[in-house]
Amino acid sequence: MESDYGVPRDLSHLQKMRSIYQPELPPCLQGTPVGVEFGDATTVADSISQSFPHTSGQRLAHFLAKVPGAQIISHLPEMRVGLVFCGRQSPGGHNVVWGLHEALKFHNPKSTLLGFLGGSEGLFAQKTLEITDNILSTYKNQGGYDLLGRTKDQIRTKEQVNAAMTACNALKLDGLVIIGGVTSNTDAAQLAEAFAEAKCSTKVVGVPVTLNGDLKNQFVEANVGFDTICKVNSQLISNVCTDALSAEKYYYFIRLMGRKASHVALECALQSHPNMVIIAEEVAASKLTIFDLTKQICDAVQARAEADKYHGVILLPEGLIVSIPEVYALLQEIHSLLQHGVSVDKISTQLSPWASALFEFLPTFITKQLLLNPESDYSAQLSQIETEKLLAQLVEVEMNKRQKEGSYKGKKFNAICHFSGYQARGSLPSKFDCDYAYVLGHVCYHILSAGLNGYMATVTNLKNPCNQWHCGAAPITAMLSIKQEGRALTVGVHPAIVDLRGKVYESVRKNSQKMLLDDIYRNPGPLQFDGPGADSRAVSLCVEDLDYMGRIKELNEYLEKVRSIVKPGCHQDVVKAALSAMSSVTNILSVMASNGSA
Repeated sequence: MESDYGVPRDLSHLQKMRSIYQPELPPCLQGTPVGVEFGDATTVADSISQSFPHTSGQRLAHFLAKVPGAQIISHLPEMRVGLVFCGRQSPGGHNVVWGLHEALKFHNPKSTLLGFLGGSEGLFAQKTLEITDNILSTYKNQGGYDLLGRTKDQIRTKEQVNAAMTACNALKLDGLVIIGGVTSNTDAAQLAEAFAEAKCSTKVVGVPVTLNGDLKNQFVEANVGFDTICKVNSQLISNVCTDALSAEKYYYFIRLMGRKASHVALECALQSHPNMVIIAEEVAASKLTIFDLTKQICDAVQARAEADKYHGVILLPEGLIVSIPEVYALLQEIHSLLQHGVSVDKISTQLSPWASALFEFLPTFITKQLLLNPESDYSAQLSQIETEKLLAQLVEVEMNKRQKEGSYKGKKFNAICHFSGYQARGSLPSKFDCDYAYVLGHVCYHILSAGLNGYMATVTNLKNPCNQWHCGAAPITAMLSIKQEGRALTVGVHPAIVDLRGKVYESVRKNSQKMLLDDIYRNPGPLQFDGPGADSRAVSLCVEDLDYMGRIKELNEYLEKVRSIVKPGCHQDVVKAALSAMSSVTNILSVMASNGSA
């Protein structure tokens, strides 16, 4: 199987056209040498700094063209860098490899990039493929992870960390680049700390690549792959919307990938305007039961029937099932019993009375899926749980009941279910994801050339053209948080959920009634590489006002202006005004910080 990795591929005409596309580099990364400007030290909770003493409190880094004040990295030595795909395949991943390889060779042709074959297991086994221009030729701007492959995305246990360190030492790596999402970058933070403690010379760098779009925080605006996934899915959804409007007799229940967060479902709703989108975070916040959800959908079906409409499209995220309180509690019991060695066929007899009652109520096909062994991060196998079929079946039962009772006088309810999961994640990446991933690959090189360990490559101001992007790096420890999961406290880069007070959620909610009743379906068309849609950004990226690192820089500029104005010898009224203003600001910020709002 390993012989298949990196072999030249027979490309279609479209793939060949994509392979010759040259992504753009922002001005800050063009030429040599590139400067690095360090910002303030990052802050973390005391418990995190105690767990990560060697990598906590590191400073933000900004990469700049030759500008006054930037530290110029003029010595560009030969480097040996390893790269591993640790997360699930996401469109654009190959361009991270391409960007890193190109940067390494541009700044020192003697440098070497080694790809680990088969993900983290290949890392532990030291199975590598040296990346060359020839090998990359048929993988540039292409989807999938088949250049190197991937397996379980885990570098967590002491044995795994030691195996990774042994591999890096044996191969004399200056850097190890880990490509993945929240789980993979949590592992990267722990690996960087372990390497620093052991005085291992290999520096660890993380890259935010995940189709779920849930690796978002003040430093990371978007994830590689999310743009492509949403555009491909939105076209498929829009096609189904048109089909529904044509036949006027089916309700389509479409489940979308995204793990526990609903970012993909929300973005696809913004692009395609289905009749309903169920947001898992809203269900969890409102503590809606499976019966509440069923009633909501049935009421919507009945309202549409009164307008003589017997069709519709309903989107739901794969994480919806674990956002329903009683189902989540049932899953917790099941996973606890599985971890204690109870066999699958005995689980139903070991459940608490209330859990047993719910288990018996649910259809057999769902209970079998709930009994599947959890993922490596102990979460449910969400992609295998057919929540769309469960809801469609419950809605059908309730609508038949209403019809029998006479409270519903419309036509018979008919449902068709889809899971749009694997159809999009192997897609050719969008122009945005090609550019973004390629730039992140270059940023990885500059992080390593600056000798930084435990950082994530970042690019901000992404809603604007590439020539306005800001490139930098942030310590992964600054992205860590502590969360209660079950009975345990976990430290990690946790998934960012949909903000129910945010602009993106509000954009959907303010149109929800119109979407439900008026069939305002929107077809964004197929993924475009040229033409009017090629440079479009995800709607959620444009709606949100991000660029946290840019604001920090702007704030520092204001503080410098205050220092330049308030100097010994200035009028005392200036000093009084400055003291009054700064006292007020610091009091407000102190309160916000203590409440966790800062």
